[in-house]
Amino acid sequence: MGEKTKKLLSVLKLQPVVPVLIVDDAKSAVPLARALVAGGLKAIEITLRTAGALDAIRAVAEEVEGAEVGAGTILNVAQWDAAVEAGSKFIVSPGTTQELLDAARASHVPLLPGAATASEVMALREEGYTVLKFFPAEQAGGAAYLKALSSPLSGTLFCPTGGVSLKNAHDYLSLPNVICVGGSWVAPKELVMAGDWAGITKLAAEAAALKG
Repeated sequence: MGEKTKKLLSVLKLQPVVPVLIVDDAKSAVPLARALVAGGLKAIEITLRTAGALDAIRAVAEEVEGAEVGAGTILNVAQWDAAVEAGSKFIVSPGTTQELLDAARASHVPLLPGAATASEVMALREEGYTVLKFFPAEQAGGAAYLKALSSPLSGTLFCPTGGVSLKNAHDYLSLPNVICVGGSWVAPKELVMAGDWAGITKLAAEAAALKG
């Protein structure tokens, strides 16, 4: 687990905000990813919530220099295998199951597993995980909840995702147990549909400049 944790940390430490993308049209994935990388956001999560998600991951992995693309919303082993085959450098899940943990153990690709309670965090720590996704962040208690976990569950790092925005990102990033946040605001649907890649680069640069 140690080597995979290092691999995951090397990706998450690239920037304060990891874009969480729902890509409806795989053709937009490459220019979108290039716009994000140009703004300083190299680690990119493409969620498996659309029919074109795997094609989008594959295209970004093959064509976008500097991008570290991962797959999100992974719920089972079939999705895990497909995401890895498409070129995902990391896997993100909203929660965890034994099936997913077994797949992660057998894979060279690191997992960022989701947790929302102290008990879930403790269970994942027993499995060797010290870097977790806190999801859904705002709905599960927000920055105040994560701050409360920082002392009793010290040594655990989180990437809060879900309801995180430019407005509240600093609240999370200022916590000692937060390594980065996940957010969709850097690639709003209207800008993607309009092909406003310069606008997305500007939002990405703004997010990349955030500090704890």
